[in-house]
Amino acid sequence: MYQNLIDKKARLAVVGLGYVGLPIALEFAKKIPVIGFDINSRRIEMMRNSIDPSKEVEKEKFDGCDITFTDDLDVLRTANVYIVAVPTPVDKYNVPDLKPLVSASGTVGKVLKKGDYVVFESTTYPGCTEEDCLPILEQLSGLKMGTDFKLGYSPERINPGDKKNTLKTVVKVVSGCDAESLEEIAKIYELVVDAGVHRASSIKVAEASKIVENTQRDLNIALMNELSLIFDRMGINTFEVIEAAGTKWNFLKFHPGLVGGHCIGVDPYYLTYKAASLGYESKVITASRFINDDMAKYVARKIITHVLKNSNEPKVLVKGVTFKENVSDIRNSKIIDTVKELLAFNFQVDVEDPFAETDEVHEEYGLHLTRKVSDDYDAVIVTVPHAPYVDLKDEDFASITRPHALVADLKGILKNKITSRKYWSL
Repeated sequence: MYQNLIDKKARLAVVGLGYVGLPIALEFAKKIPVIGFDINSRRIEMMRNSIDPSKEVEKEKFDGCDITFTDDLDVLRTANVYIVAVPTPVDKYNVPDLKPLVSASGTVGKVLKKGDYVVFESTTYPGCTEEDCLPILEQLSGLKMGTDFKLGYSPERINPGDKKNTLKTVVKVVSGCDAESLEEIAKIYELVVDAGVHRASSIKVAEASKIVENTQRDLNIALMNELSLIFDRMGINTFEVIEAAGTKWNFLKFHPGLVGGHCIGVDPYYLTYKAASLGYESKVITASRFINDDMAKYVARKIITHVLKNSNEPKVLVKGVTFKENVSDIRNSKIIDTVKELLAFNFQVDVEDPFAETDEVHEEYGLHLTRKVSDDYDAVIVTVPHAPYVDLKDEDFASITRPHALVADLKGILKNKITSRKYWSL
């Protein structure tokens, strides 16, 4: 298959063109013919005009790419290698929602032919590719894995907003259903990954590696958050503690904060869900999820306690609604839980963010972004270190707050800068 792609006798398709799929499709399209498939026709039209709906890929990255953007199954059918990169969220009960993955598997199953390859990149629990997706592929195509088509898994490692650690510069884990497919898939990815590939021994190992990456970060952040809860009662600044502890050569510098987004705050639930289905109730992972998920309400309680001592008509400004710095992605933004808690206490809450889209915020959370901030806030919550926030000074906060106001700096970017207002950080 690799040689056919190089010789342009075969085409590669990427199914799902979000923040993971589009960069992959464009990188491959610099080397081989590519089909970019997405079910959202509006997004397809934007990409045909060299616009990334996720605002991660610059317009010039589309230049010189041999790529056809489509939502047409007949066009998709002309591909021979299918890379599936659709979201794998959880529902409101934190149960894995496989609907996008099942739907994408059905789409590929309808167009799958003898000799084709299917590689999944969507993050999920070990076993999902072979136990949940493969039966759909086989049923709809009438083909059998191994003899008629090959199956593989390569976990995505795209980091939104990160221009240093990209698809090309990070080692790619790959796996296949047999030795032949493993080598072919590895060579295909080596076309675009300069850092090289790691050949996993099985599809399940590759799936598990991705879950472990994010679960490990979740655990470490949960430890920092719990330390923050303890140190706050002692009147100690957690970021100063981490700075001091970080002078030891083997100390890992994780920091407290809200854990949202579609990776760290989601993936551990896939692992605990699978573990429970096998009769094991996770303890450490579940405890970490509880700590991290509760931090948003803890922030709200700190704000409420301070503000109600000083104001009868409480008014709060939230600076930042995206799940991390310098991105437009608002999915699973945990600061929303803080906002909901404040609203429940009849606080007026204004939300502003230089990166978020007003319509998306309203559609997702029912909130309107503030176009113009006022000068009488009782508290300001700085949620993420957006570039425009990092250089803010004491006078910037003094100009928009009352004298008794609290500046809540969740990521510690204003440490030692705020002098005219009460300062608090995690």
